Amino acid sequence: MQRLLRITLVALAASLAFTAPLLAEDAAKDAGWRSLFNGKDLTGFKAIGSAIWKVEDGVIIGGQFGDPKRSGLLATTEAFKDFEFYVEFMIDEHGKYNSGVYLRNDEGTARRTGYQVNIGRGAAEEYCGGIYTTQWLAKGDEKDEVRKPREWNTMKITAKGGHITVVLNGKQVADYKDEKPDAKLLQKGVIGFQTYGAEGHDGWVKLREMKVRVLGPES
Repeated sequence: MQRLLRITLVALAASLAFTAPLLAEDAAKDAGWRSLFNGKDLTGFKAIGSAIWKVEDGVIIGGQFGDPKRSGLLATTEAFKDFEFYVEFMIDEHGKYNSGVYLRNDEGTARRTGYQVNIGRGAAEEYCGGIYTTQWLAKGDEKDEVRKPREWNTMKITAKGGHITVVLNGKQVADYKDEKPDAKLLQKGVIGFQTYGAEGHDGWVKLREMKVRVLGPES
């Protein structure tokens, strides 16, 4: 009996010794992340423009809701400079309808003033995970092979100075380094989520599980 107990204790100790580094690694990966969306309402966000944003069943829905001329942005009330951002999203599958994530955007405007990471369809030349300013800097999932239509998708964006990377559904689709970035693109700004109508269609974007991790000092 005592021999069996010793064997059991040795096995348990070995198991804990193996598990502890893995738990520590997982904890390190999670360190610094915090949620931006409470799952209940739009606390921490500000809607700009005529698009309608609401929360249903733990999901943020942005759209026109009967008026395809509506457009606008849902922006964080907090500003960020260098950061990692994670979101789960789903978009309507119609025409040229697209959404996007604005990085370091000016507060109070629905207009893009920083980098944009697109959420759209390659068939409409609105490349998901593509990086855009006044032109495409990287086309991301250009062939629309990584994004899952009418399903939840994950996107992780890392913005550190002029270096922007995008991971879509676990696959890196964009890695862009701006060698001579405009100072305005590097300044601290809000994170915004775009929605607008397309071709007379009442389009929408859905967002959930949104979190951010600040990289370095936020001066």
